[in-house]
Amino acid sequence: MAVAVSTKTAWKLQEITAHSSNVSSLVLGKSSGRLLATGGDDCRVNIWSVNKPHCIMSLTGHTTPIESLQINTNEELIVAGSQSGSIRVWDLEAAKILRTLLGHKANICSLDFHPFGSFVASGSLDTNIKLWDVRRKGCVFRYKGHTEAVRCLRFSPDGKWLASAADDHTVKLWDLAAGKIMFEFTGHTGPVNVVEFHPNEYLLASGSSDRTVRFWDLEKFQIVSCIEEEATPIRCVLFNPDGCCLYSGFQDSLHVYGWEPERCFDVVLVNWGKVADLSICNNQLIGVSFAQSTVSSFVVDLSRVTKSGSIPHGLIRDDEPLVLPTAMGSSLRRIYDRPSTSCSKPQSRVKLNSESERRSPSSEDDRDEKESKAEIQNPEDYKEIFQPKNAISAVNYTGRTPPQNNEPFPAPPEDEPITAKEAVESSQAADVQTPLPKQELPDPVQRPPVASSTPLTRTEPSVIPAARNEPIGLKASDFLPAVKNQSQTELVDEEAMSQIRKGHETMCVVLASRHKNLDTVRAVWSTGDIKNSVDSAVAINDLSVVVDLLNIVNQKASLWKLDLCTIVLPQIEKLLQSKYESYVQTGCTSLKLILQRFLPLITDILAAPPSVGVDITREERLHKCKLCYKQLKNISNIVKNKSGLSGRHGSAFRELHLLMAVLE
Repeated sequence: MAVAVSTKTAWKLQEITAHSSNVSSLVLGKSSGRLLATGGDDCRVNIWSVNKPHCIMSLTGHTTPIESLQINTNEELIVAGSQSGSIRVWDLEAAKILRTLLGHKANICSLDFHPFGSFVASGSLDTNIKLWDVRRKGCVFRYKGHTEAVRCLRFSPDGKWLASAADDHTVKLWDLAAGKIMFEFTGHTGPVNVVEFHPNEYLLASGSSDRTVRFWDLEKFQIVSCIEEEATPIRCVLFNPDGCCLYSGFQDSLHVYGWEPERCFDVVLVNWGKVADLSICNNQLIGVSFAQSTVSSFVVDLSRVTKSGSIPHGLIRDDEPLVLPTAMGSSLRRIYDRPSTSCSKPQSRVKLNSESERRSPSSEDDRDEKESKAEIQNPEDYKEIFQPKNAISAVNYTGRTPPQNNEPFPAPPEDEPITAKEAVESSQAADVQTPLPKQELPDPVQRPPVASSTPLTRTEPSVIPAARNEPIGLKASDFLPAVKNQSQTELVDEEAMSQIRKGHETMCVVLASRHKNLDTVRAVWSTGDIKNSVDSAVAINDLSVVVDLLNIVNQKASLWKLDLCTIVLPQIEKLLQSKYESYVQTGCTSLKLILQRFLPLITDILAAPPSVGVDITREERLHKCKLCYKQLKNISNIVKNKSGLSGRHGSAFRELHLLMAVLE
């Protein structure tokens, strides 16, 4: 019997409703590529098996939304950090809480497990990095140096170094044994969102909101190459297991990079939205993304993706001839020396921080851990994945047997409905493919149903998200003619189009007005007068125009002046109270820039003693500072009230609240 061979490069695997509230973080297991953990605003951590519809285990104990997650190399332990700064470690095999770690004063933004020892690193909004000993339940060391939130942490493959990326535009490399910084990599012009070590060589990759991926030589402490993209900020990167290339997840696409010289070898269209994490298994790349309470997983067949060492197609970053990389193992760059046995304590020279941080567990901590639970919701999947042993020690972790069924995910059949982007990819192959007789087609792959932990109700949200897959408050049926005969399933094209055109004139009028307003602002902008440009945008009395202009001004902090702040701050107050997520995000970004650049100046000028004589310039500056201070005080009340929100909004408002603490 003939077998149909799929020509798909990427496809959607599954969509699940992961939590009863919004999903705030997620992570994939890097060993099997089959384990998925999601954290939500409901303060729970849910464990899933990729491509299975039901939750395996639900972990409780946190009292604030989950901000960061990480699974260890053996996929035995999971660590979760919350908005309150608390950290909890669970043993997945034993299905119980292992440790509660307290010490950070703000959101936990990043976590990572040491590759060999029982250590966890945490980075926070409080700018500190802490190294924890999971066995002794204590903080081993605190690394200070970043000035803003630490967004990503990664241990080196040999377990000797720790790399950190932060909103202060820097990447720092820490020596764990010495307990001090080795080098600070500068060059990014925006917050650095992710760092990743090369699996073999002394090479580090970093991705930033400035839309660049930079490669750093860890032996010479210098930049190797920089790749600029016109796409969205880089938030997710992963080296191929053999180190031949770097994968970077963008909005609805996967880019494949080489670095010597810098090139983009391939671009794969994947309809995954804002991808949050990547993992590789069985020559397949698994990508996961989330929107509100929904989590979606996608597969990219890496055998159909062009990597370094083969003839590139698609986008080439320069006109130079392709230089094939040297064979594996013959690189001129130094490679890691991995220990032959598990590292029991890589930080042999590190002293404990303080008496308070190395204290023994208190009765309050014990009570806190007793309140944390691991609820097994699907015993069959739990046994299949974790295969728990009869006796598991909380100290001596032993490697578990990998799941037996770890085959590649099958691609959907060619006759299954696909998206427009997928259709473009497979159109050429479909034109030359000879269709098989109907009786020879294989049975369609049974796609798992969409899982739901709670009944899904469609209600208009109080905050309209910036990225969404469907309109808010609209139904497709409203734009289609009513079907008189229920048996009638097909609509005449002309009839459907006439119904869709209804209201089209109104929309054209709205868009034409918007275009006219933007043209007015652009005409003033072309004169080089930024203040008058903002004045004209404010005078139009259309927040959408203000948002468009602020999104441009926010990209270059040097454009901001004190007199510009006096105009923009009242508009920021409106944006922060908008129901549109994109408006709130723009308002938060602008306010953060103003606070970082001008709040110290404003407070210093207001605190200075009055000058002797008449100084017109100083009086004008003092008047502007008083005006800004009054407006910031008004905004601080809004920020304080919204700092208790959950999810991404709450995190942004809490960061602003910390910056505005001097006003209280």
